[in-house]
Amino acid sequence: MILYATLPGGKYVPFAEAVKSPADKLNLYVNITNRCNCACVFCLRGKKKMAAESSLWLKEEPTVEEVKTELDKLPWENVAEVVFCGFGEPTMRQEALLELLRYVKEIHPEHKTRLNTNGLGNLQNKRSIAADFGGVLDIVSISLNASNAKRYFELTRSTFGEGSFEAMLSFAEDCKAYVPQVVLTVVDKVEDSEEITKCRAICEKRNLTLRVRTYEDS
Repeated sequence: MILYATLPGGKYVPFAEAVKSPADKLNLYVNITNRCNCACVFCLRGKKKMAAESSLWLKEEPTVEEVKTELDKLPWENVAEVVFCGFGEPTMRQEALLELLRYVKEIHPEHKTRLNTNGLGNLQNKRSIAADFGGVLDIVSISLNASNAKRYFELTRSTFGEGSFEAMLSFAEDCKAYVPQVVLTVVDKVEDSEEITKCRAICEKRNLTLRVRTYEDS
């Protein structure tokens, strides 16, 4: 499933099917890859059972043109926000991601765009990518996950090792110059209140916003 919406209970539904009335305003999620450079212990990729008709697992990565074709079919009056997310890390396909962000801003500049990312795009692409998002991305949501490098690596099992933690924080700070809203996230039930407090302190020190995400296990 390339374009989808989420419904109560964590159900994924093709976007057009999720719209039930002309008044519906739903976030549009864009799934461009299943590849990821992390293997988080809490990730739904290995926990969530999905029926074939509602699965986010892609049989093959869609081309940019295929995604554009699907975007053109949408009832855009029902779109609230365009979120690049899915079941993989979007910056694994940085050039495709940027082309699609530009396309959304070209055809529907009134809609906000958001990227949900693990923040390791600099390491993945072997360069600083924050400036790429200037003018095409309104919100970047980055998975902070933990308050220190050791705990972060235990949770994410990043292919880049413990150095991933500082790289992720550097990416977040770099984004402030190019993206209007930069948010870091942690997952409740994965971290206790003490750890979340430490994460909040990290964000306050760096003038970043922290959001505590609700854990989903089914």
